[in-house]
Amino acid sequence: MICFLSFYRIFVWLLLLTGGLFCVIICFEDLHFISCGFLHSEKVRRVLSMKNETFKTVAQNKKAFHNYFVEEKFEAGIELFGTEVKSVRQGKVSIKEAWCSITDGQLLLSGMHISPYEKGNIFNKDPLRVKRLLMHKREIMRLLGLVKQVGYTLVPLSVYFKGSLVKVCVGLCKGKKLYDKRSVIAQKDAQRKIERTIKEYNR
Repeated sequence: MICFLSFYRIFVWLLLLTGGLFCVIICFEDLHFISCGFLHSEKVRRVLSMKNETFKTVAQNKKAFHNYFVEEKFEAGIELFGTEVKSVRQGKVSIKEAWCSITDGQLLLSGMHISPYEKGNIFNKDPLRVKRLLMHKREIMRLLGLVKQVGYTLVPLSVYFKGSLVKVCVGLCKGKKLYDKRSVIAQKDAQRKIERTIKEYNR
């Protein structure tokens, strides 16, 4: 009888122990599921927020693509006054003759023309004033190192709205030789001929 009770107690103890371990495993799995679900939902939320962000291009520098090879592109913010932002929103901005430079560790944009806001009055600024572009310090230092290499320059490629913020796409560019430009023109002409032939064939 004593042996039976001892065996019974051992059996109950083992049952409780295994049950406890099972509960712990279930709890860990639930926590893992919850954490994974949270991370997954965070990732989905970020992707959805990126998708919901509207992009609207207001100015392009087509001349830059004709004169330069664009090696790399960078996104930069820009310091603007309220009246300038309103003019940019109306599309009254041009970067055809604009260029970028790095002075005292700051990335500056010169030659960008923003027409005075029609209702700005005394708050309007000089349409051609030098504007500061906003990038991380280490990125600016990296660009400075690249620009010091022979043949490289920084050129603004486009101005666009990313949500409610004005952004500038800056290109690390290398100047094209005359024969490079001729080659590009020849390629574009050939592409136009191909497209024209395809259209005529599909009629």
